[in-house]
Amino acid sequence: MVKSLSFALMALTLAGAALAQQKSSADGIAEYRKMLEDGNPAELFEAKGENLWKQKRGPKNASLEQCDLGKGAGKVKGAFVELPRYFDDTKQVQDLESRLLTCMETLQGFNAAEIAKTPFGRGEQANIEGLVAWISTESRGMKFNLPQGHAEEKKMLELGKRAFFFRGGPYDFSCASCHSEAGKRIRLQDLPDLTKNPGDGIGFAAWPAYRVSSGELWSMQRRLNDCYRQQRFPFPGYASDVTIALGVYMGVHAKGAESIAPSRICAQLQGSSTLAMLTRVSAVGAQAGGLKSGTRSCGPM
Repeated sequence: MVKSLSFALMALTLAGAALAQQKSSADGIAEYRKMLEDGNPAELFEAKGENLWKQKRGPKNASLEQCDLGKGAGKVKGAFVELPRYFDDTKQVQDLESRLLTCMETLQGFNAAEIAKTPFGRGEQANIEGLVAWISTESRGMKFNLPQGHAEEKKMLELGKRAFFFRGGPYDFSCASCHSEAGKRIRLQDLPDLTKNPGDGIGFAAWPAYRVSSGELWSMQRRLNDCYRQQRFPFPGYASDVTIALGVYMGVHAKGAESIAPSRICAQLQGSSTLAMLTRVSAVGAQAGGLKSGTRSCGPM
C-alpha cells in the first residue's frame, strides 16, 4: 500500500514538473515575441515599396499609380484584404503578386514571365516583395473579406480546397497534415488550423512577413514555395493557379480576421538551451522596460 502511494506521488510530481516546464516554455516564447514587436525590419521594405509604387520605371518609364488592385485604378487602401479576387481585364482570379505582375507588364513594360522565373529575393522579385509589404501595410487593421460572387472565384475556392487536402510526395503530406487541427506545432512553432478563421493576425492574416530566421521579407507566394519544399513537392510555379487557389481557400476561411501584415515571424526554436537563452533575454528585456504591447508580434504559420 505504502509502495503504491509512493509511486502515485512520484507520478504526480513528475506530471506537475512536466506541466510547469511546458508552461515556462510557452511563457518564454511569448515574452520573446513581445520583445521583438518594436522596430519591425519590415518597415524598411514598406518604405521601399511605397517608393517603387510611385517611381517611373521600366521600358515605358511609368509608375504603378494607375494599377487597379480591385478597388479602382490607384486605390490601395483596403485592397489587400480582398485579394485574391476576379479581375475583368485578365478574366482571371489573381492574388496580389500575380496582379502586380500584370500591372508591371501592362503599365511599365516589364516581362511578367521573366520576373516569374526570377529566384525569390533577386531582381524584380525583390522589388515585388517591397511592393507587397507596402500594399499590405495600407490594409493593416482591416478584416479579410474575400469576394465570392463570381463563378471563377468559387471555382478557385474549390480548387484551393482540393489542393489543401491533396496528399502525396515521399512523405504522403498535404497542407492539411500541418494546418487542419488545433494544437499542433513544430518544436515550439504553433501551426494554426487554416480550415477556419484561426484569429486576428494568425496564419493567412500574418503574411507577408519579415522572417526572423532568414532576415528577409517573405510574400505569400514565397511562403507557399517553402511549404511545397517541406512536403518534398516540386514548386508549381510563381503566381500559378494552384498557389492562387490556395490563397483563395485560406483567405475565404480567414474571413473576419484582422490583418497585421507585414508581421514578424519568429524562427522555429527548440531545445532547453534555447529556452534558457530566451528566459535570460526576456528577463533583461523586462528589467529594461522592453516588454511593450503592439500589433506586430511574431506570428505562427
